[in-house]
Amino acid sequence: MNIGVCYAEAERQLWVRLEVPDESTIQEAIELSGVLKQYPQIDLTTQKVGVYGKLAKLDAPIREGDRIEIYRKITADPQQVQRRRVDV
Repeated sequence: MNIGVCYAEAERQLWVRLEVPDESTIQEAIELSGVLKQYPQIDLTTQKVGVYGKLAKLDAPIREGDRIEIYRKITADPQQVQRRRVDV
């Protein structure tokens, strides 16, 4: 089945399309994509993942056409960012 895996950092984004065996899980698809080799700082034990913007567990099965997303940790407090915008 055909799926996509994406990950983004502030300065660089990665989108990989690949074919995975039927009944693959999110974790298996991420491992097959090669993203973990390109971004060794990704830690699937602490970072969240999702499918089309909805959080999902690593052992969740995937479906044809799914876009698996690996989310970065938040680096700024959203309330502080909002305050900075108001102060400007």
